[in-house]
Amino acid sequence: MLESWNNAEAYERFMGRWSRLVAREFVEWLAVPPKQQWLEIGCGTGALTQAILDLGSPQTIRAIDPSGDYVSFARTQVTDGIADFGIGDISALRAEQSLYDVVVSGLVLNRVPDPAVALNEMGRVTANGGMVAAYVWDYAGGMEFLRYFWDVVMQLDDGTSDLDEGRRFPLCRPEALRGLFGESGLREISVNALEIPTVFGSFDDYWQPFTWGQGAAGSYCVSLSDQKRQTLKEGIRAKLPTKADGSISLTARAWAIRGTR
Repeated sequence: MLESWNNAEAYERFMGRWSRLVAREFVEWLAVPPKQQWLEIGCGTGALTQAILDLGSPQTIRAIDPSGDYVSFARTQVTDGIADFGIGDISALRAEQSLYDVVVSGLVLNRVPDPAVALNEMGRVTANGGMVAAYVWDYAGGMEFLRYFWDVVMQLDDGTSDLDEGRRFPLCRPEALRGLFGESGLREISVNALEIPTVFGSFDDYWQPFTWGQGAAGSYCVSLSDQKRQTLKEGIRAKLPTKADGSISLTARAWAIRGTR
């Protein structure tokens, strides 16, 4: 089964509300001085771009993504003229060496074919003494709303363990991130946990995004027969910590890392 992230609007409704919260935590943690030149790699729907504009006071920000659909969507969401969006590949950046003060990537490094190549490219275009930073979701345990989904899936279907992002992305752990940054030659490396609330107003608010077919969980969900999907739905409903008013309060954690070139 292929993992699909082919619809920017559906991604925004599935993950965007949480991506926007964690992006702000990330920019605040970086504490970059104002009037710096930023490069954001893998801008997606513009969550981190907007956070940088709101909290980072950049002089310039170039934001790129390999998907033209996502870039077009981001342009509709982020209207500040400082932000310059374009199509680009993290593993082959079309930028001069030592050009940017800050190079960042949100929720991307774990998904590229060769994270070491990507990180070396990020370092190459960063000025001496500049910052390289990234963050990834903690799929192994910190993304509770996905953890509930996959735990029930694996109870019902023995052949699904390889689909679970917690198993597929070993880079989504602090030790692995620190090792990657250290091997790239970056200095003054720091790792931090970013935790946000993920509150769902109802079970339908929790469940419906999985039916839009985005990511590994959504792709798996829509691949099921109606009967199996209903069994999965009711299995998850029984496990979730639902309050008397029907709301579901969970948390999501990302691991953030920064280093000096």
